[in-house]
Amino acid sequence: MIKFLDLPAINARYEAAFQEKFKQFLDSGNYILGSEVQAFEQNFSKYCGTKHAIGVSNGLDALILIFKAYIALGELKPGDEVIVPANTFIASVLSVIHADLKPVFIEPDFKTYNLDASQIEKHISSKTKAILVVHLYGQLANMKAINQIAKNHKLLVIEDAAQAQGAKYSNGKIAGNLADAAAFSFYPGKNLGALGDAGAVTTNNTDLAKIISELRNYGSEEKYVNARIGYNKRLDALQAAFLTIKLPDLDTDNTQRRAIANQYLKNIKNPKISMPFYDDTENHVFHLFVVQVDDRASLVNFLKENGVGTLIHYPIPPHKQIALTNYSHLKLPITEAIHKNVVSIPLSPILTKPEITKIINLLNAY
Repeated sequence: MIKFLDLPAINARYEAAFQEKFKQFLDSGNYILGSEVQAFEQNFSKYCGTKHAIGVSNGLDALILIFKAYIALGELKPGDEVIVPANTFIASVLSVIHADLKPVFIEPDFKTYNLDASQIEKHISSKTKAILVVHLYGQLANMKAINQIAKNHKLLVIEDAAQAQGAKYSNGKIAGNLADAAAFSFYPGKNLGALGDAGAVTTNNTDLAKIISELRNYGSEEKYVNARIGYNKRLDALQAAFLTIKLPDLDTDNTQRRAIANQYLKNIKNPKISMPFYDDTENHVFHLFVVQVDDRASLVNFLKENGVGTLIHYPIPPHKQIALTNYSHLKLPITEAIHKNVVSIPLSPILTKPEITKIINLLNAY
C-alpha cells in the first residue's frame, strides 16, 4: 500500500537527532519558550529573509495574532473587511472572523486555484482594509499584481503561507517575505512539519512583531507584567527544537517534490484527469499534487483498490460549511466546482521510483 502520506517514514531520518535533542531538552528543565524557540525564530527569519519570526502555537493562531496585532496598532478595527480567497481551507476564513473582521470572498483563478487578482478591485469598498492571500497547495499567488492593487488602495497584505514553505517568487524572495506579514503552519504533514501543532509569523515590521510576541504570551513582555489582553499561543519549545533539526533539509525536499511533480506532469496522460498548472519555476513547492476528475469517488475507489491512498483537499468550500451559514447564499461557481472535483495523490520526498511509476501507471489506466 502506498500511503497518501507516510509520516513515520518521512521522519525516520531524524530519529537519532530527535532523541538526542529530546534528552537535552528534558535535562534542561526549560520547557516553555526559551533558547529552543529563540533559535528556531532566528533560523526561520534568516531562511525567509525577514527581520522577524515569532513562534506561535499553530497556523490559525498565527493569522489571528497578525490581525489582532494590526488592530492593536490601529491599522485595522473590528468590522473592517478583508478580501479572502473563496477556495481555501476554512482556517483562513476563521482567522478573519475570530479577529472580529468581515471576510469578503473572491473566486480563484481556475488554472492556479489561487486568488484571482483580476477580481479583487470590484470587491473593494470603503470598509476594505486588507487582503489575505493563500498560497494554496504550495503555489505562490500572483503577488506582484496583488501588492500593486493593495498599494493603490492602501490595503494591508497578509500571506497565509501554511502550505508554501520555501516557495520562491520571481524576484528571488520566498513565501513569508512577500507581504506585510505572513502566517505559517508546521502541522506534521506540511513540507516543514513538526511532530505536533506549531506555527510562526514572519514580518519586517518591528512594531507588529513586538505586539505579536506579547499577545502570544498573555500580553506580556516581562513576566507578570501584562501590557495587553493576550493569549496563550506560544510555540512549544520541543517542537521548535525538532523544526530546527528539519529546516536545513527543506530546500532539498522541495526540489525533490518538484522533480516528482514533473514526472507526474510529463507521464500522466489521461483525458479524464485534469493536471495542475505548473510553470516549471520554484514558485511551487507541491505541498499537494491536486488533480481534477468528474467522478471523484470512482477514481478514489480505483486507486484504493490498487493500493494507493488519496485525500480530498477540500470536499466542502468554506462558504458551504455549517459553521458559516451566514455566507451560504454566495454564488461562487468556480470554487464549488473545484471542491467537487479535486483529488490529492501521493507526493512526498520519500516516494520511491517504483511507487512513482505505479501511481503514474494507475492514473493512466483509470
